[in-house]
Amino acid sequence: MVDRTVLVTGGTGGLGGAVTAAFLSDGWRVVVPGREAGETAAEGPVRVVADLLTLEGAAAAVAAATAEPAAPLRAVVNLVGGYASGGLVHETPVEEFERLLRLNLRPTYLVTHASLPHLVAAGGGAVVCVSARAAVAPFPGAAGYVTAKAAVQAFGNAVAVEYRQRGVRCNTVLPSVVDTPANRAARPEADHQRWVPPAEIATVIRFLAGEESAPTSGASVPVYGRA
Repeated sequence: MVDRTVLVTGGTGGLGGAVTAAFLSDGWRVVVPGREAGETAAEGPVRVVADLLTLEGAAAAVAAATAEPAAPLRAVVNLVGGYASGGLVHETPVEEFERLLRLNLRPTYLVTHASLPHLVAAGGGAVVCVSARAAVAPFPGAAGYVTAKAAVQAFGNAVAVEYRQRGVRCNTVLPSVVDTPANRAARPEADHQRWVPPAEIATVIRFLAGEESAPTSGASVPVYGRA
C-alpha cells in the first residue's frame, strides 16, 4: 500500500520525468501539477492543473497532494524554473531580470509556503529545492538567472533553519548542465558526456526526500557530473 505522498513541481519536464519515475519506483504516491490537464494512469503520477505562479494554483496543487489521508504529504520537490542568457547587467532590462526571479523563485516559495503546515502536521518531512551551479559559480551574461538561483538556495537554507525543530528538513541541489533533449538542441556543439543525466540527479533528490537522509538539512548538494 502507498503510504506517503510527494509533490513534484515541474514534474513534466526533462528532469521532472526522471524524478517522478524515481519516486514511483520507490512506492510513493506522486502528485504532479501542470498548466494543462494530463492523463493519470493507474501506475503513474496524479496529475492536477495548477498555475504555480499564483496563490490559488499552489493551493490547488497542495490540496491534491494532501487528498489521501492514508498517504500523507511527506515531501515536496521544487523543480519549476527556467534559464535565459543575455547581455551584461547594464544591458539587461529590469523586466527580464524580474521575470527570471519570478519564474525561478515564486513557485518554489508559494508551493513550499502552502505545504509546510501539512508537512508539520504529518509529523515531519522534507523539502528539496533545485538551484544551480551558477548560484555559486556565476558566469557572464546571466545575472537574472544567477541571482534567481542564488535566491532559491538562500530560501532553502531559511526553511531549513526555521523548521528544523518541527521535523521538516530542507536541502538544495545544485546541478550543472542537465543532459536533456532541450539542452542538447540548444548546445549541439557541447561535450554532452560531461553533463549530468536526469536519472542521476533524481537519485540524489529521492535520497534527500527520504528517511535515509534524516540527519541532513540545510545542505547545498553539488550534482555537477564531469562539468
